[in-house]
Amino acid sequence: MLRQMRGRAGRKGKDEVGETYLCCRKDDLEQVVDLMHAEIPQITSGLMTDRKRIQRALLEVIAIRLATSRDALDEYITKTLLSHSGPLESLQDCVEVSLKNLTNMGFVSVDDCENYQPTKLGRAIVASALDPDDGVFIHKELERALQAFVMDGEMHILYTFTPVQDSGININWQVFRNEMENMDESGHRVLGFLGLKRAVINRLAQGSALKEATAEEKEIVRVHRRFYMAFQLRDLCNEMPIHVVARKYDVPRGAVQTLSQTCNGFAAGMIKFCEYMDWGVMSAALDHFSDRLRAGAKADLLALAKITFVKSRTARVFWENGFRSIAAIANADPNELLPILMQAQPSKLRIKEQESIKYEEKLMAKARVISDSANRLWRIQMQQEVYEEE
Repeated sequence: MLRQMRGRAGRKGKDEVGETYLCCRKDDLEQVVDLMHAEIPQITSGLMTDRKRIQRALLEVIAIRLATSRDALDEYITKTLLSHSGPLESLQDCVEVSLKNLTNMGFVSVDDCENYQPTKLGRAIVASALDPDDGVFIHKELERALQAFVMDGEMHILYTFTPVQDSGININWQVFRNEMENMDESGHRVLGFLGLKRAVINRLAQGSALKEATAEEKEIVRVHRRFYMAFQLRDLCNEMPIHVVARKYDVPRGAVQTLSQTCNGFAAGMIKFCEYMDWGVMSAALDHFSDRLRAGAKADLLALAKITFVKSRTARVFWENGFRSIAAIANADPNELLPILMQAQPSKLRIKEQESIKYEEKLMAKARVISDSANRLWRIQMQQEVYEEE
């Protein structure tokens, strides 16, 4: 972070010298000084870290038709930093292998003149911002869901919206078993469709371990880990605070925070994936639930959550105090909203007496913004009702 700050110091075109200040504890001073005088790491290409990065880059330029012939692809690669970081011959070999892999995975097709075209699956993977390997996994999961999607519960949609990237968290199998046993019949059907067996989970809760020797076994572990995260996502959508979710599932709070922040983008990617694959019904089903994901709240709060500054906890407090519609908040005076906002603040918040006035002023400004936002939304609703009547 210090190096990032140093790189941004000063104003481009205005200053010749930029300054960066770093505040630290006395105990950390020696390490900070060493960092300040250390050599700046050499810039390396992001494509260098993994051959799959090259696959993704090639798939992107083919999908957007920036480069579709072999000559154009070779020219594209020569424009990258990677081509100036090592022997060109080895890079060309890597490109050759990557193109073959993309073809074998069904992401691109090639004709006799070595012209490459994206397949429907390839375009869907690029549009949904997935890595090629993750795209294969998602495609398989969604194809299976198309055959038997459980619509009388939330777990199948929540599982679909759970990011596939490996977060590295460990599963507490006893917690997994408890959550599994508390699921309704709909949830157990989801388990069955995903290939997860209750007997296996019970053995894991008693101390057994899942094997990860083969590709098939690794995929099974991946499904289990994703379902464990889907439990967490379910609780977040049911307005459970992040720290409570972290404690319940025995995972770092930062991991739950990351899940809550990334699930919206991943869900949008899944909807886009279905659209590009022409799976209209699946796309509509996922899109219908995405509002709850964005709001982090139950269905009854979705309307309130559209108001600026009103998220899951604040929306629930408004609901419990009788403000159960946008119109109710729009017609209320900001002074009426202030005590509700005070009630919605964290219970552990402690403010010095001299700061309480400033704090109340900030909340009052927030109440005015909420009132203005609610009025705008209410006017839009009224206009729509007038148009429908006409």
